[in-house]
Amino acid sequence: MRAELETLKSEALQALEHVQNSKQLAEWRSRFLGKRGALTQLMRRMGQVPPEERPAVGRLANEIKQALEAAYAERAEAIRRAELEETLQRDAVDVTLPGRPPAMGRLHPSTRTLREIERIFADLGFQVYRARDVELDEYNFQLLNIPPHHPARDMQDTFYVDDGGDSESRTVLLRTHTSPGQIHAMREFAAMNPDDPPPVRIILPGMCYRHEQITARSEIQFHQVEGLAVGRRITMADLKGTIEYFVRRMFGPERQLRFRASHFPFTEPSAEVDMDCMLCQGKGCRVCKYTGWLEIMGCGMVHPNVLRNGGYDPERYTGFAFGMGPERIAMLKYGIEDIRYFWQNDLRFLEQF
Repeated sequence: MRAELETLKSEALQALEHVQNSKQLAEWRSRFLGKRGALTQLMRRMGQVPPEERPAVGRLANEIKQALEAAYAERAEAIRRAELEETLQRDAVDVTLPGRPPAMGRLHPSTRTLREIERIFADLGFQVYRARDVELDEYNFQLLNIPPHHPARDMQDTFYVDDGGDSESRTVLLRTHTSPGQIHAMREFAAMNPDDPPPVRIILPGMCYRHEQITARSEIQFHQVEGLAVGRRITMADLKGTIEYFVRRMFGPERQLRFRASHFPFTEPSAEVDMDCMLCQGKGCRVCKYTGWLEIMGCGMVHPNVLRNGGYDPERYTGFAFGMGPERIAMLKYGIEDIRYFWQNDLRFLEQF
């Protein structure tokens, strides 16, 4: 038994010297030190050794096992270092090569459209004014000439934030349009000089929320851009000139416009703005319902009550306001047929922009 153990040790160490990689090392361990390895098989024959020799043979077997495990550990560390060095050499980075620019994300089509709108109105001297998304009923409706029970409220099914019971006692809501920002802005400007408030020329971009049925043309959340100009001797002609400039910058100088009389509680007079259909060039198609015209925004002269609520004397000041949906603008500009694409986060859609 002693001779067999010594022979096994010599054979194992000799075989270990020829091991070159991790795979061969695993095979060596399984062959000599595994549960079914050569050393284990020898030790199972310990019962065949005469009783008086068993202690000495047992000690020898343990010494050989420890020696093989130590040799294995040393060889494993050497192979690990060699393989690491090989990997570093193979995957070395050439720092003299030009850098690889990271893949950049794209701007969302709504963001692209909003920025383009802001650039156009910036050229006209309009500033961007940010207003809150969560509003009071007072600002969202009442100060805009929409008192309780006004039929105009039926057009804007509202998300109320507070739970005050019936609709008359609820006061905090998600704004249904960006028009409340008009009151905040006018009061802020008027506070600078209450006796002679400075003129206002702002646009108010932001998200709006309405509890509506989701369809190809409507969503429960959407962007809106409000425009407001208040000063002395501002007329409807100023409003028309501003809108014509914007539309032809946004959609092209060949676009034709028309203003249709309409009604909004916070403007008087009020108008809807139509543009000749870009798809059929005004000849009539399914998108424009065969009229040749597409509605793009609402506008009007600021109602005297709204001016007064904002801190401006309607006897001394006049103003105009307009509102548009950037998603609708993007749909016309890029030929998008379904407004739901904007919020589905489908990369097949977003990567086109």
